[in-house]
Amino acid sequence: MPKTNGKRIAMIGHKLIPSRIGGVEVVVTHLAPKLVELGYTVTCYNRTNPKCKKAKKAGTLENTYRGVRLIWTPTVNRRGLAAASTSILASIMAAFGPYDLVHYHTEGPCVLCWLPRLMGKKVVVTVHGLDHQRKKWGKLASGYILQGEKAAVRHAHRIIVLARSAQTYFLERYGRQTDLIPNGIDPAEPREACEITRQFGLHSGEYILFLGRLVPEKGIHTLIEAYESLRTDKKLVITGNTSDTAAYVKELLAMAKDNSSIVFTGFQEGVVADELYSNAFVYVLPSTLEGMPLTLLEAMNLGCCCVTSDIDECLEVTEGSGLSFPRGNVEALRDVLQDLCDHPEKAEPYRRRAREVISEKHTWSEITDRTHALYSSLLSDDTKG
Repeated sequence: MPKTNGKRIAMIGHKLIPSRIGGVEVVVTHLAPKLVELGYTVTCYNRTNPKCKKAKKAGTLENTYRGVRLIWTPTVNRRGLAAASTSILASIMAAFGPYDLVHYHTEGPCVLCWLPRLMGKKVVVTVHGLDHQRKKWGKLASGYILQGEKAAVRHAHRIIVLARSAQTYFLERYGRQTDLIPNGIDPAEPREACEITRQFGLHSGEYILFLGRLVPEKGIHTLIEAYESLRTDKKLVITGNTSDTAAYVKELLAMAKDNSSIVFTGFQEGVVADELYSNAFVYVLPSTLEGMPLTLLEAMNLGCCCVTSDIDECLEVTEGSGLSFPRGNVEALRDVLQDLCDHPEKAEPYRRRAREVISEKHTWSEITDRTHALYSSLLSDDTKG
């Protein structure tokens, strides 16, 4: 174990770690242990879901992960209440706990971020996306998340954003300066198609891939519509899980029910997810709203030719190493995909450049060092409150 630097960090706002159920969870799963390696004492407040309750009763619930202390926060496991109940209780516990800095992830949990600050803690907020704009939330939930955003602007010592467009948003709307620290990813080598062939009958280069949360702002319906009019023998593979969006998933399944070439694999991670990326003919991310898409980083890291919507958050990641189309435009997406299907050799330069961009700009070591520098600048300041 590294020698402690005496600084104690609490993290709030993720569902649980270790996990890759969402982008926030992937970030905290990677960042927290790397901060431990730098000498911090890190505590993560995890949600307690029904599966965790069973594990706790059986005595198999883990309380540490790679040196990170895990606190399983009591949670009201109902739609719209799970995040709020956990973050409120975690904020109270962190405010009165032995921490020097409390790091919130996402906007909604920040509603109570004033409390740790009141109790003398430094407060950092990472805005992973403008969550109040997401279609899955109703007016009440969106309003609550927006209050969290406003609380972060007012009470956080520092706000981290993942993209330049978010910096512009906070500056223009609130006059608030922010720190740009993008997401990172561990270097990985492409894998051969083994498990995906065994489980789903998929072979290298024979499918178009979407991998991510099945939510409206990901634009999966746009991809299905575009695919339906493609002249190709390649399959369309849709990988991911619902995120309080069962009605939307039902809509997607209905759109695809008459096309046997559209394959829904459900949520996948680890080796299977890596194989899906590694062997895709093209990876498509047709989002209308993003913070900074980790799935796009993963796809680029494993050498995908990537096609994204033209929103700033996607273009900022690809930096010209992928293709794009106007968001929501079915015909434009179809045309891009048809050209690649007709001229597959065009995909190869994009695959090479994608891996170069990742290796140059998005390593977790770089992101951890920048987070450490931000922490250090706050914690070296003796001013309290």
